[in-house]
Amino acid sequence: MTARDRYVDLLMGCLTRELFLDHENVAPDIRAEGRDWPATAETMVGRRRLDNVRHAVEIVLAEGVPGDLIETGVWRGGVTILMRGILDAWEDPDRRVWVADSFQGLPTPNVEDYPEDEGHDLSGVTALKVSADQVRANFDRYGLLDDRVCFLEGWFADTLAPAPIDAIAVLRLDGDLYESTVDALVALYHKVSPGGFVIVDDYGAWEPCRKAVQDFRAEHRITDEIHEVDWTGVYWRKS
Repeated sequence: MTARDRYVDLLMGCLTRELFLDHENVAPDIRAEGRDWPATAETMVGRRRLDNVRHAVEIVLAEGVPGDLIETGVWRGGVTILMRGILDAWEDPDRRVWVADSFQGLPTPNVEDYPEDEGHDLSGVTALKVSADQVRANFDRYGLLDDRVCFLEGWFADTLAPAPIDAIAVLRLDGDLYESTVDALVALYHKVSPGGFVIVDDYGAWEPCRKAVQDFRAEHRITDEIHEVDWTGVYWRKS
Protein backbone atom coordinates (compact mmCIF):
# COMPACT_ATOMS: atom_id res chain seq x y z
CA MET A 1 0.00 0.00 0.00
CA THR A 2 1.34 3.40 -0.97
CA ALA A 3 1.53 6.42 1.31
CA ARG A 4 -1.23 7.97 -0.80
CA ASP A 5 -3.51 4.99 -0.18
CA ARG A 6 -2.77 5.01 3.54
CA TYR A 7 -3.64 8.70 3.76
CA VAL A 8 -6.95 8.30 1.94
CA ASP A 9 -7.85 5.23 4.04
CA LEU A 10 -7.11 7.15 7.23
CA LEU A 11 -9.13 10.14 6.02
CA MET A 12 -12.13 7.91 5.30
CA GLY A 13 -11.87 6.25 8.69
CA CYS A 14 -11.89 9.64 10.35
CA LEU A 15 -14.72 11.11 8.29
CA THR A 16 -16.99 8.16 9.12
CA ARG A 17 -15.58 7.85 12.68
CA GLU A 18 -15.09 4.14 11.98
CA LEU A 19 -11.77 4.48 13.81
CA PHE A 20 -13.57 5.65 16.94
CA LEU A 21 -16.74 3.57 17.09
CA ASP A 22 -15.92 2.33 20.59
CA HIS A 23 -16.95 5.82 21.73
CA GLU A 24 -20.21 6.00 19.75
CA ASN A 25 -22.33 2.97 20.74
CA VAL A 26 -23.10 1.96 17.16
CA ALA A 27 -22.51 -1.35 15.40
CA PRO A 28 -19.72 -1.26 12.80
CA ASP A 29 -21.95 -2.71 10.07
CA ILE A 30 -24.57 -0.01 10.63
CA ARG A 31 -21.99 2.74 10.21
CA ALA A 32 -20.32 0.97 7.27
CA GLU A 33 -23.64 0.76 5.44
CA GLY A 34 -24.55 4.37 6.18
CA ARG A 35 -27.73 3.48 8.08
CA ASP A 36 -27.39 5.89 11.02
CA TRP A 37 -27.06 9.63 11.54
CA PRO A 38 -23.72 9.92 13.34
CA ALA A 39 -23.36 12.25 16.29
CA THR A 40 -19.96 13.62 15.25
CA ALA A 41 -18.88 12.14 11.90
CA GLU A 42 -18.65 14.48 8.92
CA THR A 43 -20.57 12.04 6.71
CA MET A 44 -23.46 9.63 7.10
CA VAL A 45 -23.03 7.84 3.76
CA GLY A 46 -21.01 4.89 5.08
CA ARG A 47 -17.88 3.17 3.85
CA ARG A 48 -19.25 1.60 0.66
CA ARG A 49 -20.56 4.89 -0.71
CA LEU A 50 -17.32 6.62 0.28
CA ASP A 51 -15.41 3.84 -1.50
CA ASN A 52 -17.53 4.60 -4.57
CA VAL A 53 -16.61 8.28 -4.44
CA ARG A 54 -12.95 7.39 -4.06
CA HIS A 55 -13.16 4.94 -6.97
CA ALA A 56 -14.79 7.55 -9.22
CA VAL A 57 -12.38 10.35 -8.37
CA GLU A 58 -9.30 8.17 -8.74
CA ILE A 59 -10.49 6.85 -12.10
CA VAL A 60 -11.09 10.32 -13.56
CA LEU A 61 -7.68 11.39 -12.29
CA ALA A 62 -5.95 8.34 -13.73
CA GLU A 63 -7.75 8.62 -17.07
CA GLY A 64 -7.55 12.40 -17.35
CA VAL A 65 -11.30 12.93 -17.58
CA PRO A 66 -11.65 16.74 -17.52
CA GLY A 67 -13.67 18.65 -14.99
CA ASP A 68 -14.25 19.57 -11.38
CA LEU A 69 -15.90 17.58 -8.60
CA ILE A 70 -19.23 18.56 -7.06
CA GLU A 71 -21.72 17.30 -4.50
CA THR A 72 -25.21 18.76 -4.32
CA GLY A 73 -26.39 18.30 -0.74
CA VAL A 74 -23.37 17.99 1.55
CA TRP A 75 -24.65 17.82 5.17
CA ARG A 76 -21.44 18.23 7.25
CA GLY A 77 -19.23 18.10 4.16
CA GLY A 78 -17.63 14.68 4.55
CA VAL A 79 -17.86 13.56 0.92
CA THR A 80 -16.50 16.83 -0.43
CA ILE A 81 -13.72 16.76 2.18
CA LEU A 82 -12.79 13.32 0.85
CA MET A 83 -12.84 14.64 -2.71
CA ARG A 84 -10.47 17.46 -1.81
CA GLY A 85 -8.24 15.07 0.13
CA ILE A 86 -7.93 12.74 -2.85
CA LEU A 87 -6.99 15.64 -5.11
CA ASP A 88 -4.34 16.61 -2.57
CA ALA A 89 -3.03 13.04 -2.32
CA TRP A 90 -2.79 12.78 -6.10
CA GLU A 91 -1.11 16.21 -6.27
CA ASP A 92 -3.73 17.40 -8.73
CA PRO A 93 -2.95 21.08 -9.38
CA ASP A 94 -6.14 22.45 -10.92
CA ARG A 95 -9.47 20.79 -10.19
CA ARG A 96 -11.92 22.42 -7.83
CA VAL A 97 -14.39 20.89 -5.39
CA TRP A 98 -17.83 22.50 -5.38
CA VAL A 99 -19.80 22.31 -2.14
CA ALA A 100 -23.46 22.98 -2.97
CA ASP A 101 -26.13 23.14 -0.30
CA SER A 102 -28.83 25.39 1.11
CA PHE A 103 -27.03 25.10 4.48
CA GLN A 104 -30.55 25.47 5.88
CA GLY A 105 -31.65 21.85 5.63
CA LEU A 106 -34.13 20.52 3.09
CA PRO A 107 -36.75 22.77 1.49
CA THR A 108 -40.43 22.45 2.24
CA PRO A 109 -41.79 20.25 -0.57
CA ASN A 110 -43.37 22.22 -3.41
CA VAL A 111 -46.11 19.66 -4.04
CA GLU A 112 -47.97 21.89 -6.47
CA ASP A 113 -45.11 21.75 -8.97
CA TYR A 114 -43.56 18.49 -7.77
CA PRO A 115 -46.34 16.20 -6.48
CA GLU A 116 -43.83 13.35 -6.22
CA ASP A 117 -42.45 15.03 -3.07
CA GLU A 118 -45.73 14.91 -1.17
CA GLY A 119 -45.32 13.19 2.20
CA HIS A 120 -41.54 13.68 2.26
CA ASP A 121 -41.18 16.84 4.32
CA LEU A 122 -37.87 16.93 6.22
CA SER A 123 -37.66 20.71 6.32
CA GLY A 124 -38.06 20.78 10.09
CA VAL A 125 -35.32 18.25 10.89
CA THR A 126 -32.75 20.26 12.84
CA ALA A 127 -30.02 17.62 12.44
CA LEU A 128 -29.96 18.27 8.69
CA LYS A 129 -29.39 22.01 9.09
CA VAL A 130 -25.61 22.49 9.04
CA SER A 131 -24.25 25.96 8.36
CA ALA A 132 -21.70 26.81 5.70
CA ASP A 133 -19.38 28.07 8.43
CA GLN A 134 -19.53 24.69 10.16
CA VAL A 135 -18.72 22.88 6.92
CA ARG A 136 -15.81 25.24 6.32
CA ALA A 137 -14.59 24.48 9.84
CA ASN A 138 -14.79 20.76 9.06
CA PHE A 139 -12.64 21.23 5.95
CA ASP A 140 -10.20 23.26 8.01
CA ARG A 141 -10.00 20.52 10.66
CA TYR A 142 -8.42 18.29 8.03
CA GLY A 143 -6.21 21.01 6.58
CA LEU A 144 -8.17 20.96 3.32
CA LEU A 145 -9.84 24.37 3.22
CA ASP A 146 -8.32 26.44 0.42
CA ASP A 147 -9.33 28.49 -2.62
CA ARG A 148 -10.08 25.33 -4.62
CA VAL A 149 -12.99 24.52 -2.29
CA CYS A 150 -15.89 26.55 -3.68
CA PHE A 151 -19.15 26.97 -1.78
CA LEU A 152 -22.50 27.40 -3.53
CA GLU A 153 -24.85 28.59 -0.81
CA GLY A 154 -28.60 28.55 -1.42
CA TRP A 155 -31.37 26.53 -3.05
CA PHE A 156 -30.23 24.53 -6.07
CA ALA A 157 -32.69 26.27 -8.40
CA ASP A 158 -30.90 29.55 -7.66
CA THR A 159 -27.24 28.56 -7.38
CA LEU A 160 -26.37 25.67 -9.70
CA ALA A 161 -27.15 27.00 -13.19
CA PRO A 162 -25.18 30.27 -12.82
CA ALA A 163 -22.21 28.63 -11.07
CA PRO A 164 -18.97 29.22 -13.04
CA ILE A 165 -18.31 25.53 -13.66
CA ASP A 166 -16.99 24.69 -17.11
CA ALA A 167 -16.85 20.89 -16.87
CA ILE A 168 -17.57 18.20 -14.28
CA ALA A 169 -15.74 14.90 -13.86
CA VAL A 170 -17.73 13.67 -10.84
CA LEU A 171 -21.28 14.81 -10.09
CA ARG A 172 -22.71 13.46 -6.84
CA LEU A 173 -26.37 14.09 -6.03
CA ASP A 174 -27.65 13.92 -2.45
CA GLY A 175 -30.81 16.00 -2.46
CA ASP A 176 -33.39 13.39 -1.38
CA LEU A 177 -36.38 15.09 -3.04
CA TYR A 178 -37.61 15.01 -6.64
CA GLU A 179 -37.26 18.78 -6.92
CA SER A 180 -33.72 18.93 -5.54
CA THR A 181 -32.58 16.01 -7.70
CA VAL A 182 -34.05 17.25 -10.95
CA ASP A 183 -32.83 20.82 -10.31
CA ALA A 184 -29.28 19.49 -10.05
CA LEU A 185 -29.54 17.28 -13.12
CA VAL A 186 -31.05 20.03 -15.29
CA ALA A 187 -28.40 22.55 -14.24
CA LEU A 188 -25.34 20.32 -14.28
CA TYR A 189 -25.69 17.10 -16.26
CA HIS A 190 -24.77 18.68 -19.59
CA LYS A 191 -21.47 19.76 -18.02
CA VAL A 192 -20.43 16.20 -17.10
CA SER A 193 -17.57 15.14 -19.35
CA PRO A 194 -17.69 11.89 -21.33
CA GLY A 195 -16.26 9.27 -19.00
CA GLY A 196 -17.37 11.28 -15.97
CA PHE A 197 -19.38 9.80 -13.13
CA VAL A 198 -22.91 10.60 -11.99
CA ILE A 199 -23.54 9.29 -8.47
CA VAL A 200 -26.95 9.34 -6.79
CA ASP A 201 -26.98 8.82 -3.03
CA ASP A 202 -30.72 8.45 -2.44
CA TYR A 203 -31.81 6.36 -5.43
CA GLY A 204 -32.68 3.25 -3.45
CA ALA A 205 -33.99 4.85 -0.28
CA TRP A 206 -36.12 7.73 -1.60
CA GLU A 207 -38.80 7.15 -4.24
CA PRO A 208 -38.97 10.87 -5.22
CA CYS A 209 -35.24 10.88 -5.96
CA ARG A 210 -35.44 7.65 -7.96
CA LYS A 211 -38.40 8.96 -9.96
CA ALA A 212 -36.55 12.21 -10.74
CA VAL A 213 -33.55 10.28 -12.06
CA GLN A 214 -35.71 7.93 -14.10
CA ASP A 215 -37.73 10.79 -15.60
CA PHE A 216 -34.60 12.79 -16.47
CA ARG A 217 -32.88 9.81 -18.06
CA ALA A 218 -35.99 8.99 -20.09
CA GLU A 219 -36.44 12.57 -21.26
CA HIS A 220 -32.81 12.84 -22.35
CA ARG A 221 -32.59 9.28 -23.67
CA ILE A 222 -29.76 8.34 -21.33
CA THR A 223 -29.09 4.62 -21.57
CA ASP A 224 -25.79 4.35 -19.69
CA GLU A 225 -26.04 1.41 -17.31
CA ILE A 226 -26.92 2.17 -13.69
CA HIS A 227 -24.72 0.31 -11.19
CA GLU A 228 -25.68 -0.30 -7.56
CA VAL A 229 -23.26 0.82 -4.86
CA ASP A 230 -25.16 -0.41 -1.82
CA TRP A 231 -28.75 -0.47 -0.55
CA THR A 232 -29.40 3.10 -1.72
CA GLY A 233 -26.51 4.53 -3.78
CA VAL A 234 -26.10 4.09 -7.54
CA TYR A 235 -23.90 5.52 -10.29
CA TRP A 236 -23.34 5.56 -14.01
CA ARG A 237 -20.57 6.76 -16.31
CA LYS A 238 -21.52 9.21 -19.01
CA SER A 239 -20.86 7.83 -22.45
